[in-house]
Amino acid sequence: MKARKIKHLDPEGTLADNAQRVVAVRIDELYDFVPAVLDPSRVKKLHNMRIAAKRLRYVLEVTSSVCFGPYAMTATKRVRELQDLLGEIHDCDIQLPRVQQIRAELSADAVAELVRRAGGAADLDPALASGLPHTEDWAGLAALEHYLAVRRQLLYDRFLTVWQDVERSAMRARLEYAIAERPSITSS
Repeated sequence: MKARKIKHLDPEGTLADNAQRVVAVRIDELYDFVPAVLDPSRVKKLHNMRIAAKRLRYVLEVTSSVCFGPYAMTATKRVRELQDLLGEIHDCDIQLPRVQQIRAELSADAVAELVRRAGGAADLDPALASGLPHTEDWAGLAALEHYLAVRRQLLYDRFLTVWQDVERSAMRARLEYAIAERPSITSS
């Protein structure tokens, strides 16, 4: 996902004013993935939302304590939680097809071996199916495939809950307000 360009940055302006512009664009990037990410099959959109969350998080981590109102720090934590959760979902989305591919390759090897054992017979003797290559691997790969599929579903359900909490807490509006605030400077 390509980051949006930030317009109207002012090299002569304050860090807070320029950071506000950057954060505003990164907020828009994050929220633009809704409602697409509310569909669990939109793997690419979920991954891109994670990238958008990462960009928003990093700019907030660097600027929020010195440039913005206090809610920006809270939002930083929420965005980090969101990014981490989306990252865990993405890990499952990457690993699951690979496990399925390995199972398919092992299956093809087993079929080829069984064809070789049959040797052109008119029917297949069931005894020939015993002791095929990778027999022990099947159980482990099947367990891993099921684990990844169920874990992904549980993580996605948790993502929906977290996102609902983000929406209910009006994080966007509160963060937009916080980036317009400037911390008061106290002298020692």
